Amino acid sequence: MRERTGGRRPHRPNVAAAGLLLAASVTLGGCAAFFGPHEKRADAQALPTVGNTARGSVTFIERSDGVQVTYNLVGLPPNSDHALQVHERGDCNAADGSSAGGVFAPAADRLKTGVRRAGDLGNIHADATGVAAGFIVAPDVALDGVRSVVGRAVIVARDPGDPAFPDRNVGPALACGAIRR
Repeated sequence: MRERTGGRRPHRPNVAAAGLLLAASVTLGGCAAFFGPHEKRADAQALPTVGNTARGSVTFIERSDGVQVTYNLVGLPPNSDHALQVHERGDCNAADGSSAGGVFAPAADRLKTGVRRAGDLGNIHADATGVAAGFIVAPDVALDGVRSVVGRAVIVARDPGDPAFPDRNVGPALACGAIRR
């Protein structure tokens, strides 16, 4: 007995197309395994403000426990400590770095006084040759969303920060760099 299809041909799987789809899946799956997952990353090239020599690179990589901030800076005063901060705007055009605005704080945090700002990453130490290299894990910032540092500026301040007095000024910027993906 013959099957009725109402004038249409019965649907038969296309073996060639299925084979091609399988081959493409295997190939793309192999690429993903080869390249691995891509990390969220942003970078800044910190350049000296007028009258200073500090410069270097700062890299931001998002991790499960926060953003790892890796810095490699030269030209700092020997054996000195400095605050490393993220500022509101990614604008380092002013000679003194002031165009970067204030220390980054998400909207709700801006209203609080005496509280450490998310952009206060911590203090760094320059060795006897004026080099500061290392990393800080910043749990209060991200590379996406309202706590994102992308599009802002990283500042190396003249003085170290004091966690007991977060509103205390850390002096002028020695270097400034816009944070970009």
